[in-house]
Amino acid sequence: MIGLISATAAGAAACDRLAAAWPDRTRRYPGPVADAVRAAFAECEQLVCFLATGATVRLLAPLLRDKREDPGVVCVDEARRHAVALLGGHAGGANALADQVAEQFPGCRPVVTTATDATGVPGLDTLGWPVEGAVAAVSRAMLDGSPVRLVSDAVHPLPALPPNVAADADGAVSLLVSDLAVEPDAGQAVLRPPTVTVGVGASRGASAEEVLTLIESALAAAGLSPRSLAALATVEAKAGEPGLVAAAERLGVPLRAHPAAALAEIPVPNPSRAPQDAVGTPSVAEAAALREAGPGADLLVPKRKSEPAPGAAAMATCAVARRRPRGRLAVVGLGPGARDLLTPRARDELRRASVLVGLDQYVAQVRDLLRPGTRVLESGLGAEEERARTAVAQARAGHAVALIGSGDAGVYAMASPALAEASADIDVVGVPGVTAALAAAALLGAPLGHDHVSISLSDLHTPWEVIARRVAAAAAADLVVTFYNPRSRGRDWQLPKALGLLAEHRAPDTPVGVVRNASRPGERVHLTTLGALDPADVDMMTVVTVGNTATRAVAGRMVTPRGYRWQEARA
Repeated sequence: MIGLISATAAGAAACDRLAAAWPDRTRRYPGPVADAVRAAFAECEQLVCFLATGATVRLLAPLLRDKREDPGVVCVDEARRHAVALLGGHAGGANALADQVAEQFPGCRPVVTTATDATGVPGLDTLGWPVEGAVAAVSRAMLDGSPVRLVSDAVHPLPALPPNVAADADGAVSLLVSDLAVEPDAGQAVLRPPTVTVGVGASRGASAEEVLTLIESALAAAGLSPRSLAALATVEAKAGEPGLVAAAERLGVPLRAHPAAALAEIPVPNPSRAPQDAVGTPSVAEAAALREAGPGADLLVPKRKSEPAPGAAAMATCAVARRRPRGRLAVVGLGPGARDLLTPRARDELRRASVLVGLDQYVAQVRDLLRPGTRVLESGLGAEEERARTAVAQARAGHAVALIGSGDAGVYAMASPALAEASADIDVVGVPGVTAALAAAALLGAPLGHDHVSISLSDLHTPWEVIARRVAAAAAADLVVTFYNPRSRGRDWQLPKALGLLAEHRAPDTPVGVVRNASRPGERVHLTTLGALDPADVDMMTVVTVGNTATRAVAGRMVTPRGYRWQEARA
């Protein structure tokens, strides 16, 4: 919960705005400011104070306990020009909250002074994995450019680390990435990747203590750190067993339930008749551990039973599996070009990647957003298949990869060749972007107000006969048509042919929008008609939108009505 605190009428209005925007996340704290701060500090995970920073610091000072426990605090000035991450930038989430608050107030800018965020170096405590040991010393060395030796038991999809963090670095500090139960050396920080899954079975009434003791002994037997535990897994029939539910809650991991039929298909070393009769699968613990861990997992600890009190029957079983590290491929749409049309999710994925793959001109658009140390693999026009194969290969090698394309990466861009190449051995994330058709439509007015279609006129990969058949079908169906790749120096006849096909079904005065470099430097918007359009005004940087029989030019804008009855009556 986010506590909202203010002292003035302007601050109260700002609190109202956040409360309206985040009704389920916020709580107002009225009354004397000092009392409000004390109450919110004790009850909330985060605070937003519409107060002077000096006053906020004085009010917070007596309340501070530990940076791992204190809430994150953002302070916003009276004019709402700055959202300052004042306390708990990482642990309390104040840095991210400052960004979110700033987005709610036009002209407001987040102010983040945490060194790692300011320099683009990923904070070890922001990676989403448990970290222990000499975190401060290693973080300082990363920031200072001092050598940090990287030791990892596998390639994991981490964000880009700065160049001074390397396997061959000879420094006084080191970063170990491992799920093994090793104590950090002096000057060493240890990141715990979530690679361990534990399958559990339990008789009715098994206690959480018995389950937890069993899991602890199994992890110790495998030499694994409990902090690398990703999930407990069981059969669906045991999903609500109180001892299992409580054990997962105390371990801070999810309890995932799998169908008995799916578990029965998993080959295991120790099948048993008892679980087959009870829940429909010959294995619960081993099969659940392996299925939760995914393809290529290793069973490190076979099924073992709990050790009950003398004279009592064992109530729980468990098995331990290790996930094979999986690379991550994010296919990211950059939008039409303008920085403010790049989505926040796309920005996050660019900063999450350790490898960026893309067309050289698109890489140039976002290079400043990459973290130091990001490996960039760029190529020129016409190398789409090569980029797709490169991105998938890098993900298969275990890296966090961002494959970028303009507009939406799934529309005439890199998603389809990449996903045709990718198999189930990597994780894939799609990040949508604003397409060229949408960017052009917003400049033209509302040409896509009714059913519409996009067609590429490039016959480099699609035979012209197929393209012509699609254009003719769209013309006969009276669809608004947006043409991508309409004309180039080597392809100057396809657009006139396509316009001729549309003209068989549409009048010469049908509105046509021509937009070049939508949202980019040199943007040009021209509204003409089907009969008056000169194809020579069109090139590969242009999107051409041809209206349907209902599209009209209204006040210099291109409008395709939805067909509302009140509009029909007025017409």
